[in-house]
Amino acid sequence: MGATKRTVAGTTSRSQTEEEEDCVKLSMTLNYAGGFAESAKQAVELEKVGLDVVWVAEAYSFDAPSFMGFLAAKTERLEIGSAILPIYSRTPTLIAMTAAGVDAVSGGRCILGLGASGPQVIEGFHGVPYDRPLGRTREIIEICRDVWAREAPLTHEGASYHIPLPAGEGTGLGKALKLINHPVRSRIPIWVAALGEKNVAMTAEVADGWLPIFFVPEKAKEVFGPSLDAGTAKRDSSLDTLQIAAGGILAIGEESEVAPIRDLGRGAAALYIGGMGAKGKNFYNALACRYGYEKEAAEIQDLYLSGKKKEAAALVPAELLEATSLCGPESYIKERVAALSEVGVTHLNVTPVGADPVAMIEKLRSWV
Repeated sequence: MGATKRTVAGTTSRSQTEEEEDCVKLSMTLNYAGGFAESAKQAVELEKVGLDVVWVAEAYSFDAPSFMGFLAAKTERLEIGSAILPIYSRTPTLIAMTAAGVDAVSGGRCILGLGASGPQVIEGFHGVPYDRPLGRTREIIEICRDVWAREAPLTHEGASYHIPLPAGEGTGLGKALKLINHPVRSRIPIWVAALGEKNVAMTAEVADGWLPIFFVPEKAKEVFGPSLDAGTAKRDSSLDTLQIAAGGILAIGEESEVAPIRDLGRGAAALYIGGMGAKGKNFYNALACRYGYEKEAAEIQDLYLSGKKKEAAALVPAELLEATSLCGPESYIKERVAALSEVGVTHLNVTPVGADPVAMIEKLRSWV
């Protein structure tokens, strides 16, 4: 499979050099339920067979940077990304310091993945008001890049963050400072997990990469194209083409073998579409509606919020599960990978399900 030649929104041409250097990368989120040590061993094996990026989740589990640093010590080539660090749980400067620290211990392999998470986690677990997610994300990206650049003591005056604190707030002793250390890189890649139209537009404007969920290549241009176009039109020329990671559950085999594996996605889809947030405040439910599943999305949410999780999962459209996964024989998976590449996906993000996930990644690497 060749390099990305067009974006979701249109047909932006690219130079031959860009096409040669920007081949599709393989990425996956590590499952560390079995412990950091076991997951790190798997990461080492995945690195050997051609995986390019590992994503480390946080949610309300152990913090992601701890495991990212552990992985940095165990691996040599893998890029190590947070997917995602919630923007509310750390100050903007701490986010910058943490990313610079992981980048230093990994020798320049950190990817800073940011996201707003949701009110349930932010207000329920962190005790912080969930407000102005778009504005905060934009300011955090600006602050991080200023911290890493070290061109001057950090100052920032925005709607959400004032650095240093202005007169009349705090002790009045705040002083503009530079990061003490010189970062390995002055521009660590920043990726944003975005779904809403305004958030996707902002991501296309200022971020290095985009982490969507439930990405359907056949509907991507219709659903995300206008937002990506709007953001790209304002994108700074110093930024490279927006990177995109998408894919889904990976299972290689005939339909009778992979159908039960594809169906494993029902529970997670029902959780996101039905249980994340509340009525009128569920970004995943809204995305399902934009894909044309308004009736199903409403019913799934009603069932899930009333405690009928199995019934909610049963209503997840089979078409949606198929479109957001890579389950089938080799020829089918190659077709799906090509469809993702055609709409601008630069990182094939997969969750291999099978007896030997490492061998599956090795096989996929040989195809792309």
